[in-house]
Amino acid sequence: MLKVRIFSFSYLYNGLPEDTTGNGGGFIFDCRYIYNPGRRREFVNLTGKDEPVKKFLDGQKEMQDFLGNIYNIIDPAVENYISRNFTDLMVSFGCTGGQHRSVYSAQKLAEHINQKFPEIKTELTHINL
Repeated sequence: MLKVRIFSFSYLYNGLPEDTTGNGGGFIFDCRYIYNPGRRREFVNLTGKDEPVKKFLDGQKEMQDFLGNIYNIIDPAVENYISRNFTDLMVSFGCTGGQHRSVYSAQKLAEHINQKFPEIKTELTHINL
């Protein structure tokens, strides 16, 4: 059975997540071009899991376009991996501090995969939370 491991991370503090499966990594997406909610005082102490930040990013066209593109890449990869009986797919999202954009994106991808592919397992790790 396929397991999709999804990570959020900070380019600044940790660098790329390590692939412990020996497969050499996976997809890595850079969220830094999207406006950082952490620059707004009301979001500084919140994360991409908190409702005010989620609502803010839900309203950002750049973020929604980004996620749509991610789904268009990951969905066929998942289907391909299932058809080839692969057991592991790794997808990582990075931003500056690993608190807002990458966390939100990782959460959204996990929700999307769980809804579209209920037969597979997702594992979500937020490295900097």
